[in-house]
Amino acid sequence: MITIINGGTQGLGEAVARKLVEDGGSTGLVLVGRSADRGQALADELTGLGTPSVFVAADIGESDAPGMVVKTCVERFGTMHGVVNVAALTTRATLFDDTPEHLDRHFAVNVKGPYFLIQAAARVMIETGVAGSIVNVGSTSGYGGQPRLTAYSMSKGALAIMTKNLAYALMRHDIRVNQVNPGWMETESEHHTQMTQDGAPENWLEMAAPTRPFERLVQPWEVANAIAFCLSPDSGLLTGNVIDIDQTVQGAGEPPLPGSEETPLL
Repeated sequence: MITIINGGTQGLGEAVARKLVEDGGSTGLVLVGRSADRGQALADELTGLGTPSVFVAADIGESDAPGMVVKTCVERFGTMHGVVNVAALTTRATLFDDTPEHLDRHFAVNVKGPYFLIQAAARVMIETGVAGSIVNVGSTSGYGGQPRLTAYSMSKGALAIMTKNLAYALMRHDIRVNQVNPGWMETESEHHTQMTQDGAPENWLEMAAPTRPFERLVQPWEVANAIAFCLSPDSGLLTGNVIDIDQTVQGAGEPPLPGSEETPLL
């Protein structure tokens, strides 16, 4: 199985790549990201473990990036069987802080890039007779989200609609499209965001974990397991589904009320 992982050089994307190599059956990976040193090092490591891997330096939010990624994959491997859209922008802004440029950037990276990557990949899958599987990584914030994540939440809501729409459009071509929505996940990127954007203390994780029902944050490996399952033939006819991996149940329990610290937006 040849798989493109958009955002595959760190965090969840790296976890997905390692899971596919660990499971066996992966005959090639294309890792897409902006960090050349990190991406090439990971590609070299996974190649050394027996899975030929290529790093493509690209910002998926740029208009020419999706086509270039797919072209690179075809030149190296001939086709692809899977696409995973992990890369996302998560910068903060409330309604009154936001700018058109900030909102546009969120939709470019979180929606437009994945959409046109799927477009280019699906064309190749159909031309080469591949029964493909596409997995988009959304977020439980896509159901509504937090006041400081409005642009992000909007983009992830759009991604869920795109997932269902394309699943229906592509099913007659034997291409499945699903989405996995992680909740609050423990990653290097989240630590950086907590420290640089949210003003959290160094030990924020120690304080956050006990507040969760399972007394920990979601781990990348468990989200990667779900993504690998969706990619594999083991998931059968699964398509058009949005799978939450979180510590809440949408629609159950008392509806949340805004805390006093969230109420002021000005």
